Amino acid sequence: MSLSALDAEIRDLMRFAAQRSMLPRFRNLAAGEVEMKGVDDPVTIVDREVEAFLTEALTKLAPGVAVVGEEAVHADKAVLDHLAGQCWIIDPLDGTANFAEGKEPFGIIIALADAGRAVAGWIYDPIKDRFCHTRSGEGAFVNGERITARTTGQQQPVTAVSRIFLTPEQSAMVDAKLAPHYTLVDIPRCAAEQYPRLALGENDVSSFKRTLAWDHAAGVLWLNEAGGKAARLDGSEYRVDQHGAPGLVGASSPAIWDEFVARVLG
Repeated sequence: MSLSALDAEIRDLMRFAAQRSMLPRFRNLAAGEVEMKGVDDPVTIVDREVEAFLTEALTKLAPGVAVVGEEAVHADKAVLDHLAGQCWIIDPLDGTANFAEGKEPFGIIIALADAGRAVAGWIYDPIKDRFCHTRSGEGAFVNGERITARTTGQQQPVTAVSRIFLTPEQSAMVDAKLAPHYTLVDIPRCAAEQYPRLALGENDVSSFKRTLAWDHAAGVLWLNEAGGKAARLDGSEYRVDQHGAPGLVGASSPAIWDEFVARVLG
C-alpha cells in the first residue's frame, strides 16, 4: 500500500529533521548541548531544533491548527490548553535520556488530535528508518504495510514495567502480583519503541505511570487500530486533554490487557 500524500509528507519531515539535527549529533553532543529540566528529565539542543522545525512545517501544512510541543509546554504550561481543540502534538526527540547517553532507542512522534482525542499518529525511528502511522478507523501501518497486533506467544506474557516513577508500595505490588505470572523486562524508555514492541510480537504488556500526550497520543491510537488495546486502568479511553491523569496500560491483545488489569486491581 502506498502512503497517502499527508502520511508521505509527514514521514519526509520527520526523516529530514532526523538527518539534519538528530543523527549527526548522536553520540556526538558537545558540552553544553544537554541540560536538565528536572529530575531524570534531560533536554538537548536536538529536542529544541527538531521541535522548532516541525512546528514551523506543520503550521505551514495546516494554518490555524495549534501546535503542542513538549518543549513549548515546558516553557509555557498554557500551551496545554490547546489539547482541548484541534492540534498537532509533537515529541521532537522521544527517548531523550537514551539519546543523551549515546544509546538507542529514540525517535520522533507526531499526533493530530481534535476535541481531546487523537485522530491520527506518526512514529518514526531514524535508526531503523521505521515509520508507523495510523488514522482513526483506518488501521495501523508500518512502512506503508497494514499490520495486525500479535502476541509474543510466551506462556508468561512478556511485560515491560518501569519502576522509575513507582512508589515503594507500587514496586512491592509488582513483585507480589505480577512477577509470578509475567516475564518482566525493562522498558526501552522510549514510547516510539515501546508501542511497536506491543504490536510486533516483542512485548505483550506495558504499564505507564506518566501519560503525557506527546509520549502516548500517537502510540495509543496506533496500537488500538492494530487490534491491541491501550486504555486507562479503569478501562476508559485515553484522552490527550487529561494531561494530569495517571495510569495507562497497553497490551498486544484485549484478552492480555484484561488479565493484566484484573491482576493489578485484584
